[in-house]
Amino acid sequence: MRIPRIYIDQPLGTDCEIELGTDSVHYLAAVLRMKADMALVAFDGSGMEFHGTLTALDRKSATARFTDAMRPATESPLLTELGIGISRGERMDYVVQKSTELGVRIIQPLFTEHCEVRLDDKRAAKRRDHWQQVAISACEQSGRLVPPKVLAPLPLAEWLDDVDYPCKFLLDQDQEHRLEEREKPEGVALLIGPEGGLSDNEKTLALGKGFSGLNLGARTLRTETAPVAALSLLQYLWGN
Repeated sequence: MRIPRIYIDQPLGTDCEIELGTDSVHYLAAVLRMKADMALVAFDGSGMEFHGTLTALDRKSATARFTDAMRPATESPLLTELGIGISRGERMDYVVQKSTELGVRIIQPLFTEHCEVRLDDKRAAKRRDHWQQVAISACEQSGRLVPPKVLAPLPLAEWLDDVDYPCKFLLDQDQEHRLEEREKPEGVALLIGPEGGLSDNEKTLALGKGFSGLNLGARTLRTETAPVAALSLLQYLWGN
């Protein structure tokens, strides 16, 4: 059996006993059906991974003691931020999950002209919390040590005013630029539209803010496929 790996939102250390949160208790007890004295791996977002055992577990509470700490080389040296038009339901969850697995550091959901999702402040906050949990779960599965930040949704124009990276790419099938034509940067921002794509005005605005058009091939990619393809290429060329 694979040793379970969980995120704990509090500082961890060795030779200390930690009380686990409600979500972790449910996952370990009800889903994995673990018992006391079974092995456990945890991470707290500090870049370290902690190995230990469950010291107590029932359906309402759990404690664990960690005895060893290490720093596996699972985080990418390439800083990547994904600006993505908000898509519906499981498509957006898929984008967050797979982008996390592929090493993205920041995910910025965007409201765009062709975005079909409308969120007031309360619903936007709930969706952001949901997407952050999707990212944490992807870290638990993939071996990452630091969950990416999922930011509160923003209008595209606001993000374009603030985003600042050595390389900024707008994924656009009509462009001719390719990744291999670039020297290795320290960080990259990616802009990808929602299901309906970005409007011509939005593309012009992005190009005016220093983005370069990037073509990934002759075929049109879905909004949930494009980040997977782009981040895979970035990690292959410039990451790990």
